[in-house]
Amino acid sequence: APQKMTVQDVPRAFPTVDVPDHAHYTIGVVILIVGITGTLGNFLVFYAFCRTRSLQTPANILIINLAISDFLMSITQSPVFFTSSLYKHWIFGEKG
Repeated sequence: APQKMTVQDVPRAFPTVDVPDHAHYTIGVVILIVGITGTLGNFLVFYAFCRTRSLQTPANILIINLAISDFLMSITQSPVFFTSSLYKHWIFGEKG
């Protein structure tokens, strides 16, 4: 059976840098703000599209598609990145 390789088996495969704690927290707060803004903003775009009949044109379908994609990315990726920034390392295991 093939052996499972890890990052430790390959020296210098992923170089790391010692980052100060305040940098992690600053990035975490910025990502939290971007995530909240992205979630609310894209939800409002989708809500306005659904409620306003004049906006429901074929050309605006592309805009709604982008808003929904961005909304889903905001609600799935921002909490994960924010949490990892607070803990200063990846906490979601190998599967995550």
